[in-house]
Amino acid sequence: MAGIRVGADSSTCVTSSLCVYRLPQVFDQDAEGRVVVLDPEPPAELSRELLRARRGCPTRSITLEGEGVPPEEPLE
Repeated sequence: MAGIRVGADSSTCVTSSLCVYRLPQVFDQDAEGRVVVLDPEPPAELSRELLRARRGCPTRSITLEGEGVPPEEPLE
């Protein structure tokens, strides 16, 4: 997967910080603890970890777009 574009909806973020712990070079938190994207177009070698971060987000606040990005798994 090359050319993944990362987005995040801070209005739905519940400050679990899982994305920040997994990929601190891509995600951070603002003063309220909500997600902030530091690198919206990270290197392709982070693809697997980006998918894990998206899957691990309890509110599905992380979005990934690009060629080869599988659709988001539904909440159970």
